[in-house]
Amino acid sequence: MSDIIQLLPDAVANQIAAGEVVQRPASAVKELVENAIDAGADKIQLIIKDAGKSLIQVIDNGCGMSLTDARMCFERHATSKIRKADDLFAIRTMGFRGEAMASIAAIAQVELKTRRHEDELGSCITIEGSDVISQEPCAANTGTSISVKNLFYNTPARRNFLKSNPVEMRHIIDEFQRVALAHPQIFFTLHHDSQEVYHLPGSTLKQRIVHLFGNNYNQRLVPVEEDTTIIKLRGFVGKPEFARKTRGEQFFFVNNRFIRDSYLNHAVTTAFEELLPDDCFPFYVLFIDIDPSKIDINVHPTKTEIKYQDEKAIYAIIRSAVKRSLGRYNITPSLDFDQENSIEHLITPKPLEEIIAPTISFNPNFNPFADKEEKPTKQEHPFLRDSGGYKRDPIPQNWDTLYEISKKETLFQHEIHEEKTIAVDEQDVSKPSERQLFQIHNRFILSQIKSGFMLINQQAAHERILYERFLLQLQNHSGVSQQSLFPQSVTLNGADFELLKELLPDIRALGFDIREFGKNTVVVEGIPAELNNVGELELLEHLLEGFKNNLAILKLDKRDNLARSLARNGAIKTGTRLSLEEMNQLIDQLFACESPNQALNGKPVISTFTMNELIERFEK
Repeated sequence: MSDIIQLLPDAVANQIAAGEVVQRPASAVKELVENAIDAGADKIQLIIKDAGKSLIQVIDNGCGMSLTDARMCFERHATSKIRKADDLFAIRTMGFRGEAMASIAAIAQVELKTRRHEDELGSCITIEGSDVISQEPCAANTGTSISVKNLFYNTPARRNFLKSNPVEMRHIIDEFQRVALAHPQIFFTLHHDSQEVYHLPGSTLKQRIVHLFGNNYNQRLVPVEEDTTIIKLRGFVGKPEFARKTRGEQFFFVNNRFIRDSYLNHAVTTAFEELLPDDCFPFYVLFIDIDPSKIDINVHPTKTEIKYQDEKAIYAIIRSAVKRSLGRYNITPSLDFDQENSIEHLITPKPLEEIIAPTISFNPNFNPFADKEEKPTKQEHPFLRDSGGYKRDPIPQNWDTLYEISKKETLFQHEIHEEKTIAVDEQDVSKPSERQLFQIHNRFILSQIKSGFMLINQQAAHERILYERFLLQLQNHSGVSQQSLFPQSVTLNGADFELLKELLPDIRALGFDIREFGKNTVVVEGIPAELNNVGELELLEHLLEGFKNNLAILKLDKRDNLARSLARNGAIKTGTRLSLEEMNQLIDQLFACESPNQALNGKPVISTFTMNELIERFEK
């Protein structure tokens, strides 16, 4: 029998390696930008077309390459970063394996132009699918320009698995943000389809955070700084009141390399104990400087995982440093933009002559026993209005029929529906005019029924009402917009702006009147009529946060996800006081839903208590 084991051709081996190193356009962006940083560049331009599917171009003013180096960089395991195995434990550069360029060249059409400072002419190399098409001298600027065109052109199966342009662009922005945060002293620009997305001049870390995420982050940051014999820790954490529902804005860097580490993330979150709700996550950008010999970064192709010699000590240092910084913030909550890491100078006391004594005014004719004037009617809650924003008609007299399960359903549907709804007989329910309703702790609505009483979770009930209403609007494109008297401009970070553009058709179907207005900015001219009590910025931010959170946890359909997120943000909250009319209206709409007793989190909305159960409690 002949031998069957053969050595794979280099082109095939490179394509296999590309499956680990280059998973999507964002992976190529990461590798190319990190190479530019390793080349000593202080100005890096990233140009993207068609979310990286058509073009990824990185231009830097680094050291450049010689003619031989330009050709050698596309060979597997060719690198300038290490020479021997011991160098793996003294790595300070971003790349070191020598796999990225060979992998990219195996699955794309690549053009490289490079020139060193001391050379008069540069080199131009064209490669397609690992095959060198041409290599010749050319006029070029100092540094390197590399263009990656038609990514995965020769592996159509991989290309078909790529997501939509907005999704892929969000991944590119995520990688760009990580690199830009790690190197605030470098000038970065990002252009997508001829539009400038980011223009980041060299600056301090705090200014870089503000430039990336928005001016409102200027007052959200608490500096963290700790210097020990094990690690040096520096960076910022967000104030607890600005925590978000998703983990997106959490960044750990070890020796300026972005990493993912759930263990160290736990150290930060435990420092926020009793300061945050269970479903909120703090913002942080933290840098760990550690001796390279005490870590191993060669454990994953993407180099985002690290092993430490003394992991428990690092955990304790991070936790105590963050907790101490938050404690100082509680005393001195104001931060000055120009003070990068200073906590001692957060308060500037006013001169004594500038301090104004408080004054108290009172009405000497006030009589507490005089007849009180009739109080104005409080503003109605949104659920008292229909989709057009107008007040609904009086409560229908046939309210009790809303409890009845539709007789048009088949027997099978009837049984399923019974499992999701409460066991309340039609004859057991009082008519609206006969109901006795009470609100308990501004959280539950108690309604007397003939067989006992039922408790309704008011927030869960309103979420169910809005969810089913928004789903119907998405299907029929029937959402009604409440126009704003003064349109509001809303500026988002790059990733959220790309997500909003992807969701824009469905968001408009819900009743939002939104148009793009420049870089990462939209103008909101109207919002759904059901949500006219919520601010535009707050509504959009919470909508996107809820969408991302549902996407990460529940893997929901896009429209279902949108309806859930918007319903949770627009529903009345626990602690809201309701009038008798509002409680009646809420109950009417709840029992008109298809699944009145199923909350969005899968838990029941209604609990019933019979007279027999009450009697048994007192007879025990």
